[in-house]
Amino acid sequence: MSLESLRAEIDDLDRQIARLLQRRATVAQEIGAAKATTDKSVFDPGREERVYENVVAAAEGPLPAESIRAIWREVVSAHRALQRKSRIAYFGPAGTFTHQAARQKFGASVEFVAQKTIPDVFTAVASDRAEFGVVPIENSTEGPVNITADALAETSLKIVSELYLPIHLALLGKGTIADVKVVYSHGQPLAQAKRYLSTKLPNARPIESLSTVEAVEHAASEDGAAAIASELAVEGRDIQVLARNIEDTPDNETRFFVIAPRSAGRTGSDKTTMMVSIKDEVGALHSMLGTFREHGVNLTRIQSRPSRRRAWDYIFFLDCVGHVDDASVSATIAALESRSRHVQVLGSYPAAGRDQA
Repeated sequence: MSLESLRAEIDDLDRQIARLLQRRATVAQEIGAAKATTDKSVFDPGREERVYENVVAAAEGPLPAESIRAIWREVVSAHRALQRKSRIAYFGPAGTFTHQAARQKFGASVEFVAQKTIPDVFTAVASDRAEFGVVPIENSTEGPVNITADALAETSLKIVSELYLPIHLALLGKGTIADVKVVYSHGQPLAQAKRYLSTKLPNARPIESLSTVEAVEHAASEDGAAAIASELAVEGRDIQVLARNIEDTPDNETRFFVIAPRSAGRTGSDKTTMMVSIKDEVGALHSMLGTFREHGVNLTRIQSRPSRRRAWDYIFFLDCVGHVDDASVSATIAALESRSRHVQVLGSYPAAGRDQA
């Protein structure tokens, strides 16, 4: 086919896609009207995951699955906004990796509300100033985010979704790499790009900032300055990407939780996160861990934290496979309650795949 014929076919396909998108939008509005009578949230993480799985399975062709998911994420976000525009609180400011995670989870057609601290995210959701909150829970190289764990232990909010975000660092600045004399960033990104700095910018002086966003502000206002941050941080700023993927560890990623007042429904491919305070007696920890084996439940993560009630008293945060409504998980929780001081289910939610970035 000639170039003109191929372009004509593209134009025709675009018109068909646009008509179908508008038809989908009309149906989405009808769904919103139906939900209004039951007071349900417009964001259903289990349902949205099934939507993505369906389109990926149906999309046979050259586009990779992650591209299909990215396209449909924005379609779903725009159509969800027709029902009601959600407010999403996140640990800010704008341009951080948590902001990037929130964008990846909810798309662009929502209102993002930056919060100064992780506890502020919980407060915003609990006080109905936001419908959902996005917070980091652990990093593959730096370990758990203890502030988030502590906040989960003290709230009635529930975890309703999870997200794994690959952490790719970018060098941002003006001019060229050869112009860079100083590099600003938070201490962690500076450490995670140490090899790049020593080989590509051996004469540039690293300067630690309070946050990556503060570093970007310095780089945008100073000649000869650059910043290490998320590529998203260039938006709305007079700065550009000088180099991408400069992190020393290519498989570095952070796991995030989405929190909300209501629990998520069962999907059949779920995780449950709970907090357990064990009794102060011989074999208590062994008994707690053995409970999962007894009921055939796969325990995938355990983290201990001081209870802050008394010295040397600990609580445990646990992840397991399954939903609280599953018979095996429900039986496990009942057994834990009989053997422990306190058990609190922090949420059951769809298990995130690792190909969603």
